[in-house]
Amino acid sequence: MDLQKYGPWALVIGGSEGVGAAFARILAADGFKLVLVARKPGPLEELKAELEAGGAEVRIVSADLSKPDVLDQVRAVTDDVEVGLLVYNAGANNTRGLIIDLPREVPDSVIAINVHGQVDFSRHYGKLMAERGHGGIILTGSLGGYLGSPTLAAYCASKAFSRVYTEALWGEMEPLGVDVLHLNIGFTATPAMERLGMPIEYAEAPEVVAQEGLDNIANGPLHIVSTPGNVEQVRKVGGVLDDRGRLVKENAIPPREETGKAAQQQLSEAGQSG
Repeated sequence: MDLQKYGPWALVIGGSEGVGAAFARILAADGFKLVLVARKPGPLEELKAELEAGGAEVRIVSADLSKPDVLDQVRAVTDDVEVGLLVYNAGANNTRGLIIDLPREVPDSVIAINVHGQVDFSRHYGKLMAERGHGGIILTGSLGGYLGSPTLAAYCASKAFSRVYTEALWGEMEPLGVDVLHLNIGFTATPAMERLGMPIEYAEAPEVVAQEGLDNIANGPLHIVSTPGNVEQVRKVGGVLDDRGRLVKENAIPPREETGKAAQQQLSEAGQSG
């Protein structure tokens, strides 16, 4: 990982275990200084001690990512350093049920973490990166974001938001020198999945997921982790994967003053194809 382009500090949201911890270990080995954010202080302290024993400089923030003041809490330990890489890895779902039966706080929490959190953190740190002319942002998503699934309504919708938002952010940040990637993750062997009773012996290793994200950060806007079956599953439910960057650029909604011209061209092309 290019420390000059993406360093010296990396901020990993959801960075205490699983994929987040894998990101932290890889980045520490590459010489990055780290800020790790997660809810549970115990795993954060353990990972901090492990990384510091290997020579890394590490700061930690124990915070509830669903709360509106979480960015302020993280800024309290990052405003004096240069964060060149943001990895927003939080967003697992631990409660399934009919949306009409779930308590309001369940979908609110999912939306706060997967939607408001990704937007707030990428806006703040992305602006600083753009002012410097370099940096990178990885926002993790899920294969669940390609199709609505009963009992996972808010989760699937928020993951779809994450993917589309990242594509737009990629289009905005590319000319400013900042790499942006939506890392689409499938079934992964994380402690969160294990706590839900999932058979993680059949899942992808977190280290593979994290390494693929870092290896493909400059190949945005989208990378689907290469676990066998992931790409095929997305294609099955109608996901268009080929050359997403070109599709985003060529089909972006035009400025207002160009709307009439774009509509005329669309009608012309539709007539020719008919």
